[in-house]
Amino acid sequence: MATSGSPPGGAGATPLTLAFLEKRESLLLFLAARTRSMAAAEDLVQELYLKVAAVDPQTDVRSPAPLLYRMAANLLIDQVRSAQRDGRRNAEWRSQTHVTLGGEDVVAEPAADDQLIAKDRARQLADAVEALPPQMGRAFRLHKLEGKSQTETAEVMKISRKMVEQHIAAAIRHLTQKLRS
Repeated sequence: MATSGSPPGGAGATPLTLAFLEKRESLLLFLAARTRSMAAAEDLVQELYLKVAAVDPQTDVRSPAPLLYRMAANLLIDQVRSAQRDGRRNAEWRSQTHVTLGGEDVVAEPAADDQLIAKDRARQLADAVEALPPQMGRAFRLHKLEGKSQTETAEVMKISRKMVEQHIAAAIRHLTQKLRS
C-alpha cells in the first residue's frame, strides 16, 4: 500500500531508489569487503539509503548503478576520515592529559604503597582525634573538620571564643605529638 512518503519500490519510487533496492545486496557485499565488518557495512547501506531517498525526484540520473557505488565509496571515505579525525583528536587529548616517560604512560595516581601509607595515616589521625578529651575534640572537629569559624564554634559549644582557641591549640599539640610517635 503506497503512502504519500513513497515507500521503497512503490509507485512513486525514483529510478535511483529502484536501482538501490535492486543492488542492495551487492552494495552490502561491496562495503563489507572494504570494511571487513558486516555490521559496519549494514550501517553504511542504511546511510546510503537515506542519501538516496533525499535525492530530488526530479534529478535526472542516467546511470543509477554506478552512481550508487560512487555514493557508497564516498560514504566509506567519509567514515575513514571521521575515524582518522577521532584518532588524532584522541591522541592529542592523550598527549595533553597523560605524562609519558620513554614512550610509556606515567600514571598520575600515587603508588599503591603510598596510598596504603596515606590510608594508615588518615586512620591514625581519626583515632587520635577520637581520643581527644570531649570538649577539645568537639572544638577541633567543629573548627577544623566541619569548617566553622572560631566564633561559630564558640556559639555552638556555648563557650568563649578564647576557650575555643585554647581547645584547638591544645588539640593540635596533642595530635602532633601523637602522630610523631
